[in-house]
Amino acid sequence: MNNVHPLKVFACRNSHDFGENVAKFLGIKLGDVAIDTFSDGEIQPCYKESVRGCTVFIVQSTCPPSDNLMELLLMIDAAKRASASKVIAVMPYFGWARQDRKDRPRVSIGAKLAANLLHVAGADMVMTCDLHADQIQGFFDFPVVHIYASTVFLPYLKSLKIKDLAIAAPDMGGAKRAQAYAKYLECPVIICHKTRAKANVVDKITAIGDVEGKNIIIVDDMIDTAGTLCKAAAVLKEMGAKSVRACATHAVLSGPAYDRLSESVLEEVIVSNTIPLSTDPNKNKSKISVIGMEQTFANIIHDVYNYESISKDLIY
Repeated sequence: MNNVHPLKVFACRNSHDFGENVAKFLGIKLGDVAIDTFSDGEIQPCYKESVRGCTVFIVQSTCPPSDNLMELLLMIDAAKRASASKVIAVMPYFGWARQDRKDRPRVSIGAKLAANLLHVAGADMVMTCDLHADQIQGFFDFPVVHIYASTVFLPYLKSLKIKDLAIAAPDMGGAKRAQAYAKYLECPVIICHKTRAKANVVDKITAIGDVEGKNIIIVDDMIDTAGTLCKAAAVLKEMGAKSVRACATHAVLSGPAYDRLSESVLEEVIVSNTIPLSTDPNKNKSKISVIGMEQTFANIIHDVYNYESISKDLIY
């Protein structure tokens, strides 16, 4: 590895386990940092080792978004003020990605604001996974490394050897992702069309494509309250699907999500560990299968640090 600017990996509190595993795959020790919280909630990070002249990777998923983003911004600022050569924000899950446009009057574009905050804090690059919309990369005024969870999902799905397989998109916006999965798995695509009564509330779902007799996998970038997913799965079963599974990168799983998934017709819900699952023992996780992405992130960090192409480590 490059010795001119030593590689160091640190993690914020929300992604400590993820960061520790990334460091292990890189063959290094996770950097030592102390993060104090004042009684009013103010956060103050302090690096317990020198980062002068280093290439620093800081791991943090911003879910829940607000405090975790602020903690990441302060970590970036502290590293820059400690004379780090480069600071790269490793955000397995980028919060505010759904706020990528003005979909109605007088609302913010949260994704652009978050990108600006990272830039002002001093980040030289952002590394993230499965953005809600690819064009969010254009919100940043510095390089973005966009990692695809398909790199770990597709080999797993192929290993299941499911007959009469079909890939479904839960809405029109997910058609491109569904098409990419279907091409790799050599199977047809089904598109679900939904209308919303309001945010997080689905009014109606219809499916376009050959559903009857198919074993269907719904692919998406995230599961939030699971309302859309569970309703789409129910519609597909009513239309004659033999089985329905789901595969989603980011397990936000807020509100009634765990209950909805456990009570749904879904046979399996495959997610990555970009967001840690709830540690609440009362949350039913029996249908949830978690696939780790630490090795993929470690491979990309190695490539970025050594100025190598990242394409060889990804399935697009």
